[in-house]
Order: sequence, then structure tokens, then C-alpha cells
Amino acid sequence: MGKTYYVPRSVKGETRLLYIFSIKSFVTTVAIGLVGAGIWYLGSLFGLGLVPGIIITVIFGAIGFGFGTLKIPDIPAMGKFRKAGGENLSDISFRFLTFGRKKKIYVYNLNRGGK
Repeated sequence: MGKTYYVPRSVKGETRLLYIFSIKSFVTTVAIGLVGAGIWYLGSLFGLGLVPGIIITVIFGAIGFGFGTLKIPDIPAMGKFRKAGGENLSDISFRFLTFGRKKKIYVYNLNRGGK
């Protein structure tokens, strides 16, 4: 008889690029890094050198990586964000922006019977 192995039901996982990047974090790193490169380009028109421009681009790329990777911690000290614990920062930001545009809140009543 062969060996039996436990196969988890949830096999959904994120594809990794270059070991540390998921697809979402790679896209946000490149997109926000390009914003930093644009600032570098505008600064080079006014005499900004090579090293400060690279530093600006790397800082913007790191911000993009954090935006695509970090999750809101599930700790009581988070205050208003306590209910969002464990969710991605990018997902919360996307919901905030779409709420600002639609201005609708849906409230679900879980107590179906009675008062």
C-alpha cells in the first residue's frame, strides 16, 4: 500500500515572482516606482542628480511594495480599523475610494425574526 497524504481543501495561493513579490505587490511596486521615476525625471530638468533620483525611485517603490503587501494587524490598539484586521491595505483603500464615489452604505439585519 502506498502512503496517504493530507491534501488541504483550499489550494488557492498567490503566485510568487522573484521569491518576495506576489503579482499584486509586484504591480504596485512597479506602478508607484514609476511615479517616483517621473518625479526623478521632472527633478532632472531642474538639476537633480543621479543618486538622489535613484533614492527617490527606490523610496516610492518601497512604498508601493508595502501598499501591495501589508495587512492591517488584528490588535485592539487599532481603534476604528479593528474590524479590518487581517485584510490587505490595498483592498481597504480600494473600498474607501469606491465608497467616496458611491456614498452608499448597506446595513444587513442579521436578526430576522422578532424585534
